[in-house]
Amino acid sequence: MENKRQIANSDLFIEPIIFGGNVFGWTLNEEQSFGILDRFVDLGFNAIDTANNYSHWVSGNKGGESETIIGNWLKQRGKRDDLILMTKVGGRFGYDSKPNTKASYIKEQVELSLQRMQTDYIDLYQTHYDDVETAIEETLRAYEDLIKEGKVRYIGASNFTAERLTESLMTADHLNLPKYVSLQPEYNLYDREKYEQEFEVIAAQNDLAVIPYYSLASGFLSGKYLSDDDFNKSARGEGIQKRYWNERGQRIVKALSEVSAAYRTSSSAVALAWLLARPSITAPIASATKEDHLQSFVAAVQLRLGEDAIQKLNEASTY
Repeated sequence: MENKRQIANSDLFIEPIIFGGNVFGWTLNEEQSFGILDRFVDLGFNAIDTANNYSHWVSGNKGGESETIIGNWLKQRGKRDDLILMTKVGGRFGYDSKPNTKASYIKEQVELSLQRMQTDYIDLYQTHYDDVETAIEETLRAYEDLIKEGKVRYIGASNFTAERLTESLMTADHLNLPKYVSLQPEYNLYDREKYEQEFEVIAAQNDLAVIPYYSLASGFLSGKYLSDDDFNKSARGEGIQKRYWNERGQRIVKALSEVSAAYRTSSSAVALAWLLARPSITAPIASATKEDHLQSFVAAVQLRLGEDAIQKLNEASTY
């Protein structure tokens, strides 16, 4: 596969689907994770996204499990130089903690991430959640030190307000500090409004690569939920039903089903292809627990939706 897209003005080039590592140590154990990663790379993909706190929400976990699994896989397979490795810092470990981007914390956590992933460097180190109590300059200077030390190549942002993201970008320019090259927002056919209304212009004006998470809306856009009964078949079904199964959500699922039938592909592939057709999107992040999920990644990259199909999806998902 050779469909690489550039992360902004960096020298990071990725195939346009990034594997979401939140499933490692959660819905996939280490052996299963190795199998999925092997197949993902065999199919030609080269970028993996995780975070230092994945998967802290699982009973018995403390965070760091995903990075550990990735590190064990990298050690066994010896493919580090062929991959773009992305992780994050600043998110919560447990639901009673707060975001933290103090310099001392970032420098402590990067060492732990490097150890767990058994690597000397991180290609894209992202601020997972913005810590509004810490000065932007302090956070960026910590990243500057890590880049000078060769531990981090580039930095990215994830869960920010539009105001703080803009301020961070301006601070970097003003003080000649490292500047975020990417933005990881929540964005998919259902969750459109916040990104399109608040962040799309900022990304365009600052040449940010946009790598959205929840690209399939926690599986809601995968085609597995077509009726009320379908939500009873999934452990996460009840929460997904409460969030998405309204009149608009049903319109979107119906449009996805019709477009996927017309193109003889899966709803997942169409939902990802819709993202890839958006001018501001570099590469969506998507997780997989089965090989057929990975096949939908390949189909999405190869799929070229026509204007009629895109219009149908846009009309169904109008907010």
